[in-house]
Amino acid sequence: MAGNTFGKVFRVTTWGESHGTGIGAVIDGCPPGIILDPILLQAEMDRRRPGQGGASSPRKEPDQVEILSGIFTPPGEDVSYTTGTPISLAIYNKDAHSKSYDTLRDIFRPGHGDVTYLAKYGIRDHRGGGRASARETAARVAAGAVAKQLLATHGIDVCAYTVALGGIKVRERNLDIINSNRFFCPDAEAAEKMEERVRLVRKEGDTLGGIVEIIADCPAGLGEPVFDKLEAELAHGLMSIGAVKGVEVGAGFQVADMLGSENNDPINPDGFVSNNAGGILAGISNGSQIVLRVAVKPIPSISKEQQSVNLHNEAVTIQVGGRHDISAIPRIIPVCEAMVRLTLADHLLRHMAIIFPGE
Repeated sequence: MAGNTFGKVFRVTTWGESHGTGIGAVIDGCPPGIILDPILLQAEMDRRRPGQGGASSPRKEPDQVEILSGIFTPPGEDVSYTTGTPISLAIYNKDAHSKSYDTLRDIFRPGHGDVTYLAKYGIRDHRGGGRASARETAARVAAGAVAKQLLATHGIDVCAYTVALGGIKVRERNLDIINSNRFFCPDAEAAEKMEERVRLVRKEGDTLGGIVEIIADCPAGLGEPVFDKLEAELAHGLMSIGAVKGVEVGAGFQVADMLGSENNDPINPDGFVSNNAGGILAGISNGSQIVLRVAVKPIPSISKEQQSVNLHNEAVTIQVGGRHDISAIPRIIPVCEAMVRLTLADHLLRHMAIIFPGE
């Protein structure tokens, strides 16, 4: 299986399956001398792990990360530094209930990759979707937590939050409250409505989609201006998340209704007056805040009856059992942050190679 590695300088390869022994990531290209705090790394994992109520699956996974290589604690010090060698991260699966999927062994689940995996490989892991499972994103979050600590040394910060869930949209963006509700929602009133919407949909046996917004404080100059435009690579990273079906940058699709005089961001001695560009011009960051939004599809595993076929192309009616989220939100929030961090870390190092050639 190809396509498991992301990035060109800061390269991340993820491995493992939902119901296998474990999952993990190998990071190659991380510079030496970066303080890597395992407590900060674990804090990111705790934001993504299942079994925390709300819209989340009841699957109980501690998601404890084990750093197998790539760091060193010098004698007499109590902090670990990256060594410049590959950083290997392992997360062991502790609460996989594979028997829940036995009845689906020969049936294609609507909305899942069952059909396409079998078409491509001639074999598929029916236990939770195998490699196609959202469980794989835990490895991305672990790698993204390493990228976060690298980016912090350059003043680059990334934050994501929910702006819509199940048709309920925020009216304000108070980022000071996003950690005070389970949806990382910047609007307290909207968060309450989201809670009620989730309760209702759970009773109906259905699932919800939504929209996540990601912002990044980033210096000017990151990105390559032709095929590797910064927004193209950010979209690549975000679209590689299984539940994401669309990406907007800045004003996004609204630009189709604008005049050039409305869309252009005026510039004065203090910088850009507006930010319809979303912090990126000609594929390169312009110093304004990077603004991205992703459309998140509803979780395809629902307990309502659905029409499908089996391996013999016979019509069947199925109800998907097991333990599933009502929505990819809020657990997708740290995954979106991770993919943006991995992209920015890669472009930061590529940019530094231009500024400091030979060093």
